[in-house]
Amino acid sequence: MNEVVHTSPTIGSNVEEVIWKNIHFLMWDIGGQESLRSAWNTYFTNSEFVILVIDSTDRERLSITKEELYKMLACEDLKKAAVLIFANKQDLKGAMSSAEISQQLNLTSVKDHIWHIQACCALTGEGLYQGLEWITNHIRR
Repeated sequence: MNEVVHTSPTIGSNVEEVIWKNIHFLMWDIGGQESLRSAWNTYFTNSEFVILVIDSTDRERLSITKEELYKMLACEDLKKAAVLIFANKQDLKGAMSSAEISQQLNLTSVKDHIWHIQACCALTGEGLYQGLEWITNHIRR
């Protein structure tokens, strides 16, 4: 949101309120390390959206990402949640395109959730606002 923040992997969870276009988002950043995944479902209650950020250069972990995504989508608390996938690090050489990631994740098979994949670069902000715009167009009012 117009600010570059140097990050390190999330240990546990972080919460932040983001206000964009008069809409308040309460966003939970829950770490992706294997030891934290079993606790993810404690954050799912009343969630309208899941935002999954993928490192577009990390081909090796994409199969794990796919497995975890489908586990999340099977959770009762997320049965009405829409899914936004940010294909991050598009500025780096060798990054998979959003179409390639979509194919690897078999997103076209996801029929019971509204979903969107958005190419982005968190460092420059490119694509981030388009993803948020997609969310604002799908908020249950």
